[in-house]
Amino acid sequence: MSRALTVLRAGPAISVQDQGRVGYLAFGLSRGGAADGLALLEGAALLGQDSKLAALEMGGMGGEFEVSEQVRIALTGAPMRTSIDGVNIQWNASHLLETGARLSIGAATSGSYGYLHIGGGFSADLMLGAQSAHLAAGIGKMLGDGDTLQIGPDAQTLTGQKIIAEPRFEGGTVRIVPSLQTEFFAPSEIARFEATSFKRDTRGNRMGVRIIPEGEGFKTEAGLTILSEVIVPGDVQVTGDGTPFVLLSECQTTGGYPRIGSVLPMDLARVAQARAGATLRFQFVTLQEALVLERREATRRKALRGTMQPMIRNPHDIADLLSYQLISGATAGDDLERETP
Repeated sequence: MSRALTVLRAGPAISVQDQGRVGYLAFGLSRGGAADGLALLEGAALLGQDSKLAALEMGGMGGEFEVSEQVRIALTGAPMRTSIDGVNIQWNASHLLETGARLSIGAATSGSYGYLHIGGGFSADLMLGAQSAHLAAGIGKMLGDGDTLQIGPDAQTLTGQKIIAEPRFEGGTVRIVPSLQTEFFAPSEIARFEATSFKRDTRGNRMGVRIIPEGEGFKTEAGLTILSEVIVPGDVQVTGDGTPFVLLSECQTTGGYPRIGSVLPMDLARVAQARAGATLRFQFVTLQEALVLERREATRRKALRGTMQPMIRNPHDIADLLSYQLISGATAGDDLERETP
């Protein structure tokens, strides 16, 4: 029997996601891929494998899973309540999942998207160069109860590691660069945009999220004269009622709403992970400042594997504790010579 993962019970939004598809923008297909790309890198670091391998993206909550053979797993992204056969396990860490054991992943305690990584990844065929489900384009699907995914070969054995995740699950400040259309907004509107606190609306998906400003919306006289043109994830479109939308990984490829700016790629996960009601603020930086920040972040991400630490387990949670050699060199005591005083 080949190695496989079975979805015993699926949450509302589980799909296979990797880094997405590059090179199809001209054909009307955006890159797609994981809503939180950093979570893919963290999972790859925990398992010591290629970051191009796909993982399961779980929106809001996970589900229950079982594997046909022992596999290594890692959990990253939005923390979710997780257990194996009823024993709680640590998030942002790697674990062994034994044959037939039940992995239960509940609701997110913060953030929106959690990720389940498998040692060896999944062995599904590529479609246009990726395994990612691009739901807006009709590529792939949400996973449901009873679905089975084949698991690829895993030559690594590393497990029991943890990683300190970059904070990005409670909203916060998001850096943004001016777009080609920022000048369509009056300087006073741009200043007000930067000084405004926004709430993440309940309306949102992998295409984008609506953010509601405190006070009135943002106006531009050029709104009706803008031609539809190329847009990309991170662009902040301002709709006719003045409400901004931040575009995410499955956004459309063209649009005619004016864009007040574009979120730095390194900060886009903070928007994607913000839960409904979370507060977001925007800080404009220059293009040169953005390049410096992105290069620094790229260097940090390349070094993620070196930041892992061994996970300290609670003996109470180790079901097979007595199978471990806890004391080296212990004897029965009857072969020791007594010392004469």
